[in-house]
Amino acid sequence: MLVLAVDTATPAVTAGLVELGQADDAAAGAGRPRTVSSRVRVDPRAHAEVLTPQILECLTEAGRSRTEIAAVVVGTGPGPFTGLRVGMATAAAFGDALGIPVYGVCSLDAIAADAAPDLTAGSELLVVTDARRREVYWARYHDGVRIAGPEVIAPGDLDAGQATVIAGSASHVDFFDLPVLPVETPSPAGLVAVAAPALRSRAVPEALTPLYLRRPDAVENSFRTLDRTGA
Repeated sequence: MLVLAVDTATPAVTAGLVELGQADDAAAGAGRPRTVSSRVRVDPRAHAEVLTPQILECLTEAGRSRTEIAAVVVGTGPGPFTGLRVGMATAAAFGDALGIPVYGVCSLDAIAADAAPDLTAGSELLVVTDARRREVYWARYHDGVRIAGPEVIAPGDLDAGQATVIAGSASHVDFFDLPVLPVETPSPAGLVAVAAPALRSRAVPEALTPLYLRRPDAVENSFRTLDRTGA
C-alpha cells in the first residue's frame, strides 16, 4: 500500500511516500513502513509555499503517480495555528481529489514511533516540540503508548514524571536533564506507523480535528473541523 504522509505541526515541512505492508509480513520486516521518497524543509514561514511542490517532487523521484496513492496520513498537531492548517488542508485536498481516505494522527505520537527503535523495555519517553511563546507541546509514552498529554506548558513548569529519555525540538530538549534521542520532527514513516492499524483494516477515518491546544494569535471569524471520512 502506497501512503502519502505530510506534517506541518513543527517548523519542518514534511512530505513523503511510504510503502506499508501487511501486519503478517512484519516478522520478515516487510510489514514495517518503508520510506520510498521524502522531502523535509525546516522553515516555519514556508509551509504553504513548499508542501505541495515537495509532494510532487516525491512522486517524481519515486517514479510513482498520484493514482497509486491508496491513503493519506497527516499530522494533526499539536502545532501553531497557521502552519498546522496548511498540512491538514493539503492532505484533505489530495484525499478529495483522489477519492481516498485521509487519516489524522498526533504529531507527537509520530515522533515517539520514530524514537521507539532506540528505547529499551520499560522506558518512559518525553516528547517536546516548539509551541512558541516560550512554551512547549508535550506528551509522555511508556513502552510506546501515550500515557500523558498532549498539552502545552512552559518548560520550567513541565513535570517530566518518570521519563528516562527525551526526543523532539533541539531547541527545547536541553531544558530537561534527560538523555536525548536524535528525533526532532515527525518522519513520513513515523506518521504512517501510528496510522498503520487503521490503514491495514481500511477503517473509516475520523474527522480531521487539529490539536491547537490554545486559541490562535490571529483569530478567524469561525472555526470549522476539516472533515474527511474517506471513500
